Amino acid sequence: MAKKKSAPGLVFPCEFPLKVIGKDEDHFFDFVVEVVSHHVPELPLELFSTHSSSSGNYLSVSVTFIAQSRAQVDALYEELSTHKRVLMTL
Repeated sequence: MAKKKSAPGLVFPCEFPLKVIGKDEDHFFDFVVEVVSHHVPELPLELFSTHSSSSGNYLSVSVTFIAQSRAQVDALYEELSTHKRVLMTL
């Protein structure tokens, strides 16, 4: 039986890369880890990586995880994108 597609190009479960960008202040990395872990429990900390902007003002936090459903991804993006600390999610 073929897997049902939930969205164009995505078949769940699947590897899902996420990048969150914000100002490098007030423990931004820890904030991102906390939000992502709320939606993807038991995600090992070593899967997260960071990159600072050349000016050092901004930080991107990246992680790739196994997304279980479109609803999970949508809820994660909703929480991140509505928070004032997040400038962009990719």
